[in-house]
Amino acid sequence: MKKTLGITAGLLILASITAAVSAVAGTRMVPESFADVAKKISPAVVNISTVRIVRQPFSSRQWMFNDPSTQEFFEHFFGPRGLREMPAQKSTSLGSGVIVDKRGYVLTNSHVVEKGTEILVKLKDGKEYQAEVVGTDPKTDLAIIKLNGRRTWPAAEMGDSDKVRVGDWVVALGSPFGLEQTVTAGIISAKGRTIGQGPYDNFLQTDASINPGNSGGPLVNMQGQVIGINTAIFSRSGGSLGIGFAIPINMAAKIYRDIVNTGVVHRGWIGVYIQALTPELARHFKLKNTKGVLLSAVVEGGPAERAGLRVGDVVVKFNGKPVDSPNDLQRLVAQADENQTVTLRIIRNGSKKRIKVRMGDQAKSEGRAITKSVGDPVSKSRSTLLGLEVENLTRETARRLGTSVLSGVVVKAVQSGSPAEAAGISPGDIIREVNRRRVRNQEEFQRLVKALKPGDDLLILIKRQDYTIFVAMKIPEK
Repeated sequence: MKKTLGITAGLLILASITAAVSAVAGTRMVPESFADVAKKISPAVVNISTVRIVRQPFSSRQWMFNDPSTQEFFEHFFGPRGLREMPAQKSTSLGSGVIVDKRGYVLTNSHVVEKGTEILVKLKDGKEYQAEVVGTDPKTDLAIIKLNGRRTWPAAEMGDSDKVRVGDWVVALGSPFGLEQTVTAGIISAKGRTIGQGPYDNFLQTDASINPGNSGGPLVNMQGQVIGINTAIFSRSGGSLGIGFAIPINMAAKIYRDIVNTGVVHRGWIGVYIQALTPELARHFKLKNTKGVLLSAVVEGGPAERAGLRVGDVVVKFNGKPVDSPNDLQRLVAQADENQTVTLRIIRNGSKKRIKVRMGDQAKSEGRAITKSVGDPVSKSRSTLLGLEVENLTRETARRLGTSVLSGVVVKAVQSGSPAEAAGISPGDIIREVNRRRVRNQEEFQRLVKALKPGDDLLILIKRQDYTIFVAMKIPEK
């Protein structure tokens, strides 16, 4: 009887182990091989070499021109410019790309082909073809080039980068250091990374080895589908440290379609200037935390103004998706289509509201200015409480500052060690509001400042160059 029980228990344990092994195998934690993935994608992966014309300073021979007779001789034959520059030379750079259309369209990075006078593309079979730039989008570092030649090209299949999960296996292909058709493997380390490369950062991070020359090559899932375009690495030595970044293919595919179909990248636009929330600003706007984006200006006649959005509104959701930072809002707005109606969840004066906005197109909006009104020129005055010297904004001053805004006061000087200096206010800033009260001229500014007491919180809206921001400070206690 005991023997029978022992056998039964052993069988149960064996069954449990078998189930556990099957469960682990079902998750495909360690692929047996990446060969099938590489075989599927490699015909569409290309090596890109570009030729640039560069001019280098003639500094290495500058010592020769200290002699007036030598200088006169060179000026006679080469002209004054010849003294400063050596003759133009050719510079070659290498990168990667992936064919995404059988007609010969290749996705790569903008920095791979920018300023290239000649573009040569080599396929896996060793054959080389000339290519031409169809269009570039420096804001996302993407470019589309087209292979010359009449044939059907091997094209990669595009996947869905939104479905990629952190921990998924991926393969990177390209030509690191000029070594063509190099395959490396790793996992997705993170999603939605912002690295300061541009306004639409939303990178996939991977530990698959990416090195110089991999730029523009594909990041591929285990089905052999392109889920990203490799574009950057974090490195102290120039080589891979296991931190690489790829542009999600869903973003790249939209830019590809826009450029190929219309020649222009179309992005959504609502006509606002935005800034991140700081703890000080959150307190001023009666918010519980710093999640959300503050509207610091609204474009006159733009979609936001027509929908009723105001300066000081805080956007916390865009079409149901959380907005925690300016990058979130920029990316979500850019992905929307012209004439699409979206719903913004905002907080205004502590109350939650929903506002529907009909999207505009960024490409059509260029050159539009923020809301402006006319102020009157008078004299200048000093606010010792804030440590600011201000003067009325005249048309001449506005022209000098390169702005169309004609309402407000201009900061002429900031006292060292003052609250204004600590808050980051600089000469040339235009003060538009004080504690949410409009400032049209120097008299209004002085009246609002005079009402302040030591210990008061202060919120100032300033126009600085081509953007508008809120600045928070506290009046020091006596």
